[in-house]
Order: sequence, then C-alpha cells, then structure tokens
Amino acid sequence: MTHSVHPKVFRLQLLKNWESQGFYGKKYPQYLQEDEEIRQMLEKELKLAALENVHIERAGDQVKVTLRTARPGLVIGRGGKRVEELKKRIEQKLHEKSKVYLQIQEIKDIWASARLTGQWVAQQLEKRFPYRRAMSQAIEKSFATRGVEGIRIQIAGRLNGQEIARREKLQSGKMPRQTLRARIDYAQEEAFCTYGVIGVKVWIYKGQEFD
Repeated sequence: MTHSVHPKVFRLQLLKNWESQGFYGKKYPQYLQEDEEIRQMLEKELKLAALENVHIERAGDQVKVTLRTARPGLVIGRGGKRVEELKKRIEQKLHEKSKVYLQIQEIKDIWASARLTGQWVAQQLEKRFPYRRAMSQAIEKSFATRGVEGIRIQIAGRLNGQEIARREKLQSGKMPRQTLRARIDYAQEEAFCTYGVIGVKVWIYKGQEFD
C-alpha cells in the first residue's frame, strides 16, 4: 500500500519552513496550544478576507503574527480599527503578558495560491455550482497565472448529492509530486453543502528550485 505524505512536511527545511518559529523551550505545549488557538480564531474572524496562512514568530516577550491575505482592506478595517481589535483578541489567547505585533502581507496572484484556489472551489460548491465546471475554471485561471507550471484539483464526497460518495480529479500541466526540489503548494479545504461535506485538495506546481 502507498503512504500519503503532506507535500509541505515532505519538503520541510528544504523548500518549506515551519509556520511557528521561535524559542519555545520547556513551554512548548503551552505555546503550541496558544498558536493553534490564535490560528483558529483568525481563520474564523477573517473567513471572508481570503486568508492564506498565519505565521507566528516568538522572541522573548514579543509575538509577531504575519497574515497573508488577498483582501488586506477587510483585515485593516476603517482607520485600522479591525487591526486593533484583532490584537486584543490575540492578547486574550496568550497566558503570559506579551507585546503583539500584527503584520499584513498582500497576495497579488490569488490563483498562484493553492489555499485561495481551494477556497474558491469550495465556495462554488456551496453555491451548488457544477463541480466539473468549477474545477475547470479554477484550473484554467490558475494555469494562466505567471509562474504556475501545473495544477491538480481533487474533490471527494457526495457529489451532486448522490448517495454514494466518490472522488473526481482534474490536472493540467506537470505535477512531479515525488521530486523534492519541486516547489509544490498544497492545500486542503472543505465545502459544507446541504447533502454533506465535500473535501477539496489542490496542488500547484511552480517549477524546481536549485541551490
């Protein structure tokens, strides 16, 4: 039997890095739980802001949170009020008093991001859009983006509300998933439909990286 490995874990310290960084020491379980609670809170609060990932970096009594989003205006809010609210919410998740810095990075090419592409496909499925057409449109838009050399989309569940769940996949271009130097962006999303949950997986290949 084959063994499935997460593409990011497969390439850690080679092409990818950890989403949480810093000196955790003996408080590793506490800090790890705080990081997970912060991520869940931010993803829930910024569900409509096209949030790609949350990077947390700790240094002493300082916590730096970097948000990569395609809609920075929704994160900042009018006059920066939303940012201050998010800072207070993050401080409430911390067990120790720390200074929180919130940095926002804008994503210009949303179709080069596997997570944002997966979110778009999931939203289309929740609106009862034909799944094959949604997958084809996402592949067409992503493959036309500069730097993207291949894309693969896979969905699984009760497609179109059928009684028996099945799996469908579409791919365009190259996808060398076994090559370590291949820069592959991977994401998994879920579409909550009236007839059940449909899983969406997206792989985007952006060429190879050489030292």
